[in-house]
Amino acid sequence: MEQRRAVGVTTALVGVALLGVVLWWRRNPSACPHGLRFSLELPRPFITRPRLREILAPEPGERVLEVGPGTGYYGLHVARWLEPDGTLDVLDIQQEMLDHTARRARELGISNIVPLRGDAQKLPYPDDCLDAAYLNFVFGEIADQDATLRELRRILKPGGRLVVGEAFTDPHMVRFGVLRTQAEAAGLEFERRLGGPLGYYARFAA
Repeated sequence: MEQRRAVGVTTALVGVALLGVVLWWRRNPSACPHGLRFSLELPRPFITRPRLREILAPEPGERVLEVGPGTGYYGLHVARWLEPDGTLDVLDIQQEMLDHTARRARELGISNIVPLRGDAQKLPYPDDCLDAAYLNFVFGEIADQDATLRELRRILKPGGRLVVGEAFTDPHMVRFGVLRTQAEAAGLEFERRLGGPLGYYARFAA
C-alpha cells in the first residue's frame, strides 16, 4: 500500500514538473535544444510527411527551403522528392542540428541538401530565389513572426509556395486564424489548408 502510494506521488510530481516545463516553454519560445533531439524523431500523426508532400507539391529540379530542419525528419524525404536536379536548403540557428542533418544525409547518400546557419527573422538569401519554403513545428518558436513572414515573402519567387505546419503537441502551436492574419499582413495569399484543430498544414502564395 505504501509503495503504491509512493509511486502515485512520484508520478504526480513528474506530471506537475512536465506541465511546468511546458508552460514555461510556452511563455518563453525557443528552439528545441540539440540535447532533446530524440523528441524530434517521434511519430507526428497530424503533420505527416505524405500530407507535407501533398500540400507543398515539390517538383524535381526546384529549390526549396526548410526553416528549422531539426534532425532531418522531413528534410531527408523532401530532398529525395526534389531529385535529381533540385536543392533543399536547410536553415537553423543551431549548428549542431545542421551537422546532424548533414551527417544523416551523407549516410543515406543524399547530396542535394545545403545547410546554412542563420536566423529566420533575417534570412541570408537573395530576393526571389526560392520556389517554395516550409516550417514544421517551428513558427511558434520564432520571436518576431511578422518579420519572418516578410522575409519568407521576400525570398520566394512570384507565386512561390510557403507551407506552415502546426500541431497541438507543440507547446508553441500557432492557431490557424492567427497565422493566416499574420501571413496576409505580410503580403502572402492563403491558398489551402489540410487538417483540423489538432494539427494542420496551411499553404500561402507569394
